[in-house]
Amino acid sequence: MRQTDYVIKCGLVTLMGAVLTAVATLAAEDVVALRQADMKAMAAAAKTISGMFKDPSSYSAAEFRWAADTIRDKAGSVLSGHFTSEAASPQSKARPNILDERDRFDRIANDLRDYAVALDAAAEKNPGPMPASMRMKPGEAMGGGPLGTQVRGEQELSAMPAEHAFHLMLQTCTTCHAKFRME
Repeated sequence: MRQTDYVIKCGLVTLMGAVLTAVATLAAEDVVALRQADMKAMAAAAKTISGMFKDPSSYSAAEFRWAADTIRDKAGSVLSGHFTSEAASPQSKARPNILDERDRFDRIANDLRDYAVALDAAAEKNPGPMPASMRMKPGEAMGGGPLGTQVRGEQELSAMPAEHAFHLMLQTCTTCHAKFRME
């Protein structure tokens, strides 16, 4: 009887190990699918904003805010949370260095959120047609760079044209992809 109990216990432990491994694999794939969906939503939102800067007559403060809020809501700690552990999934395009460079990744995710907050504030201040104050002036220096993007203080962000904040936000995306995405 004891030997039978032992065999049953060993079988249960083996079965539980297999189930936990399967659950962890599915969870990793779910996180990858979720973060990819969030990235696609942010890209679509950025495309919406970009279209309004390309054709200011298409500007809608409500749509602009919705797009900025979409990015804000999926950036920062939400974005960082999608990369809290190494997700060994063939579907993932994330480099494993995210875990090694956690602080830098988190700063970039927060920068993205901060730029989106600035864009939301600009739309809130400008409910009518897009004013010239939201646009960059010809020859205006953009600052930053694909590997050197830095968030400025909240006061400075709110004082710059929304288009400038938008370009800095796009540079933040480029920085993150260059540093933390395979391809």
